[in-house]
Amino acid sequence: MTAITTAGPPSSPATSLKPAEYRPALVNVGTIVWLASELMFFSGLFAAYLTLRAATPVWPPFHDVVDAKTVGVATVVLVLSSGTMQLAVRAVHRNRLAEFRAWLAFTWALGLIFEGMQIVDYVTRNFALQQSAFSGAFYVLTGIHFLHVAGGLAAMVFMYLRSANPRIRFGGHRSTPHVEMLSYYWHFVDVVWIGLYAMIWLLPSTK
Repeated sequence: MTAITTAGPPSSPATSLKPAEYRPALVNVGTIVWLASELMFFSGLFAAYLTLRAATPVWPPFHDVVDAKTVGVATVVLVLSSGTMQLAVRAVHRNRLAEFRAWLAFTWALGLIFEGMQIVDYVTRNFALQQSAFSGAFYVLTGIHFLHVAGGLAAMVFMYLRSANPRIRFGGHRSTPHVEMLSYYWHFVDVVWIGLYAMIWLLPSTK
C-alpha cells in the first residue's frame, strides 16, 4: 500500500524584528520623566497658593485687583500656540522642512506675544511683590511660568537653526523625537498656565 502525502504550502522565512524600531526614543522618555518632576514642582506651588488663600480672610486683598478679561486674551494666544506646535510636529514627521519652519516660527511668535502681554500686565499692576501674601504668590507663580515659556522660546530658536543647517540631516523619523520633545514641553507650559489662569483669575474672591 502506497502512502499518500499531501504537500503543504512552502514555509515562509521568519521575519526578524528590530526592537529599536518599536521602543520609544530615549529622549522622549527622558523628557516625560523630567516633566513629571516639573509637574510635582508646580503642584507644590499650587498647593502653597491655595493654602494661603484658605488662611487669609479676604482674598485677594482690596488693593490687589486682577483683570480676568485681559489675561484671558493672552491665554487664548498661548492655547493657539499649542495647536501650531503640533502642526510643526506633523510637518517634520512628513519631512516637509519649509512647512515645519513656518509653523515653528508662528508658534514662537505667539509665545513671544504671550510673554509681551504678561510683561504689560506686570507693569500695569497696582500691587508690588512684597505688598501682601496674594501679591507675593501671584508674582512667584506667574514669574516662574514666564521663565519656563522663555526657555521654550529659546529652544524653538535652537531647533529652527538646527533644521536650517545644511550640514545636519534634519527631518523625517530621525528628527521627530527631538521636535516631539519640544512639543511635550510646550504643551506642558500651556496646561500649567491654564491651571494658573483658572486658579488666580477665575476663582471667586473671598470676603
